[in-house]
Amino acid sequence: MLRVHFTADDLTRVRVAAAPDPLWEITNSFQLPISKDAPLLFGQWRKLVRPRMGRAHSLLAALLPPRGYSPDFLTPDLQGFFDLASAVETVLGTPRFRLRRDLALLAASTHRLHPMPPSTRALAEGEPAALRRLGAALQAQHHSALAPFWNQIWAHVDADRAIRARSVLDGGTDGLLEGFRPVLRWHPPVLEADYPVERNVYLSGRGLLLQPSFFCLRRPVTVADDTLTPVLVYPIEHTLGWALQSTGAEGDASLAALIGRTRAAILENVVMGATTGELAMRLGISGAAVSQHTAVLRQASLLVSVRRGRYVLHTGTATGLALLDGVRPSV
Repeated sequence: MLRVHFTADDLTRVRVAAAPDPLWEITNSFQLPISKDAPLLFGQWRKLVRPRMGRAHSLLAALLPPRGYSPDFLTPDLQGFFDLASAVETVLGTPRFRLRRDLALLAASTHRLHPMPPSTRALAEGEPAALRRLGAALQAQHHSALAPFWNQIWAHVDADRAIRARSVLDGGTDGLLEGFRPVLRWHPPVLEADYPVERNVYLSGRGLLLQPSFFCLRRPVTVADDTLTPVLVYPIEHTLGWALQSTGAEGDASLAALIGRTRAAILENVVMGATTGELAMRLGISGAAVSQHTAVLRQASLLVSVRRGRYVLHTGTATGLALLDGVRPSV
């Protein structure tokens, strides 16, 4: 069980990250194909990604076991800079004492099935060649497993943020934290979650960063070092009818179906998120008609739809917003 303890000051310092964190997504996506807990909903993605994993991934296999401890230095606080280059640079700038400490903890992990390979010794010493290999491995994982799908991953995270924003508007911080059930359970002043070990995190006025993750599985993840910036990485609710596809010409074929003022009006109204009922009321059409139009827009990757209790919330993707501006985004 994980228990995150809040003070009154912490409740004023709760944030939801503005974008997917490339390092957490690298970590979670790498562990996903080798995890026995990977749900069927990632099956198609796994089939696409597995053949792309090559020798560059062997170092990550040593650093990111499917269970147990993973080094904190692989997922540092990015200070709001979510581009891959800045993220990798931050990892490679890890002080030597932290490299040594984190890798010693990893070597001592009870979940390790094999001894640490000799290459990690050079990494623990901060040798430039070893750091370059690590940087190449992180970039290789992003290139093979994330980059072809990044716009879609970002759109799904945006949809989750729209849900969280509504929770804040309806109920403030209490409403936000209560809205994470059943993954997170808010019993003021403690936030609880299922966790593989007994863990208490005391925020002590530092606040909490809630980081949505596309590839996080079932339960949240946090850093092991209590002195680091408090972060809780949580699994997003995947959107209705979602399927990750490599960026290509398929979207162009789907766009041919987007002829008509009603669908354009729907895109304009989902910029900040709107439910099926809200769209029906604003446009003066039936809920069934809205569902038909949003299904076409969703198929074309112009919006995503997330079921939240009794309603479905629709939000526009980057492609949908670009279409409204009359410009197709570069890929």
